[in-house]
Amino acid sequence: MIHPSPFLRRALLADAIFSAISAVGLTLGAGLLASLLNLPEALLRESGLFLIAYSIFVGWLGTRASMPKLLVLIVVAGNAAWTLASIAPLFSSMVSPNLLGEVVVVAQAIATGVFAELQYVGTRKSGSALAA
Repeated sequence: MIHPSPFLRRALLADAIFSAISAVGLTLGAGLLASLLNLPEALLRESGLFLIAYSIFVGWLGTRASMPKLLVLIVVAGNAAWTLASIAPLFSSMVSPNLLGEVVVVAQAIATGVFAELQYVGTRKSGSALAA
């Protein structure tokens, strides 16, 4: 367990808010976004549905007085993996987004990578919790 630094807490809560906003947009607007970005509607909707659960979990984690370090590191690793998994299809024939789609994918990948870095730094700034 760790006592989260204010920096870590803010990084987790900002991630939760960003993810929740993305979840709503992707889930409810998948059809519109698919045609606008030339990305598969199912991919957008399923990403949005995943982000609903993710944002709830990260928001919950960000409000804890102490938190399992392992869970925080899983969030950091998940954000790093999401960043790479977002960009990888652009270099394959899996998807063929238009220019706006590429810009949106790269921008959200960068944002997710920034959250991973901020959360990692916040974890290092956090103090260890004493066992009861």
